[in-house]
Amino acid sequence: MSKTLALFSAQHLPQVEEHMFSFVKHYADEATLQTAMSYSLEAGGKRIRPLLVLATLDLLQVPITAAHYQVAGALEMIHTYSLIHDDLPAMDNDDLRRGKPTNHKVFGEGMAILAGDALLTESFHMVAQVALPAEVKVVILEQLALQSGSAGMIGGQVGDIEAENQQINLEHLASIHRRKTGALIKFAIDSAAIMAQANQAVSQHLHHYAEQFGIAFQIKDDILDVIGDEAVIGKKVGSDETLNKSTYTSLLGLDDAAKKLSEHIESGLASLEAITVLMPAADTSLLVELINKLR
Repeated sequence: MSKTLALFSAQHLPQVEEHMFSFVKHYADEATLQTAMSYSLEAGGKRIRPLLVLATLDLLQVPITAAHYQVAGALEMIHTYSLIHDDLPAMDNDDLRRGKPTNHKVFGEGMAILAGDALLTESFHMVAQVALPAEVKVVILEQLALQSGSAGMIGGQVGDIEAENQQINLEHLASIHRRKTGALIKFAIDSAAIMAQANQAVSQHLHHYAEQFGIAFQIKDDILDVIGDEAVIGKKVGSDETLNKSTYTSLLGLDDAAKKLSEHIESGLASLEAITVLMPAADTSLLVELINKLR
């Protein structure tokens, strides 16, 4: 029987959060630093990236263990660090994140930078301690560094900054967001396939799904920045226009951006269909629901 994302989230996300919060509490000795790190972690959010890790493991019929929660939590810690730094005055200069004042508004810029640095560093610390075979752990650490670093998320963020006040084409925009937004999403799916030791064909279909999810996620974010409700999305709308950024909506218009969004969702769903041919017993319902939430 197909699972529902709501029940799956209620079962597994509290354990991801417990691993994150307890790790920060244990290792962040400086009280203010611990509070600043926990403040942004506890702000919530949809926890999409940890859910993608765990839902992929579920599809691959792997019993979920503490090690999997820790890898999912480490990924969320990196995502949270990136949000703290994105919100800084030198970056997007945002006052609101997940419906709360941004980290630097509460703790000051210096502490916000250090809280982000600590979340990034401790994420690798946590993965280094997980109970996985050493050879698997090494690949996970390598991929986490690759997708969060200069060839992944950071490189995409650089491209995003350099594209401000410029008119770029759709190919250039996609290149930026495959890294800035898509890299950690790819890690979520790929890390689960690595931990599950999935075969090459299934792993390739999952990787394609992750790529399509990442692009669709960014298009939806661009659309919400134009027509979203601040009270619902938890941050100010219109910031892309204020920073004069090229977005899917500015390049394509709202209607064509929505069509492009649908195309990427359908391409991701096709990859899941292909997996069911290779694994007839696989339950893809969680990954189907996750990508369909972007509609």
